[in-house]
Amino acid sequence: MKDTMSEQTCVLYNADCPVCSYEINHYAAYSSREDLAIRFDDLNDQTALGAWGIDADTAARRLHVLKDGKLLSGIDAFLVLWNDMPRYRMLARIVAVPGVYHIACAAYDHVLAPLIYRWHIRRLNKTSD
Repeated sequence: MKDTMSEQTCVLYNADCPVCSYEINHYAAYSSREDLAIRFDDLNDQTALGAWGIDADTAARRLHVLKDGKLLSGIDAFLVLWNDMPRYRMLARIVAVPGVYHIACAAYDHVLAPLIYRWHIRRLNKTSD
């Protein structure tokens, strides 16, 4: 990974996904207004994706965040992102509570992320027809 990626929180998301882009665009606008050291990379930008060292399909399956040289995905990625945004720190604390964390991980890993990924694949298949 590039050195600049370890200096800030970096978020890799699918800007072509309506759900993902809606949420991440909200975070990006907030981050910009507050001048937070968070960068948002679209996995559909091959230059940006190449710096992450993961392929587009893997990236499309879950949210990915790089912080202090550590690559996180899923709920752990959201926790890092939320902790870096003052408005969302309380949400991060609540979701990090044992029990709540495990339920959030199960919901994201087994319901939300797979549904959003399947929707992504259907959109890709429609555009290739």
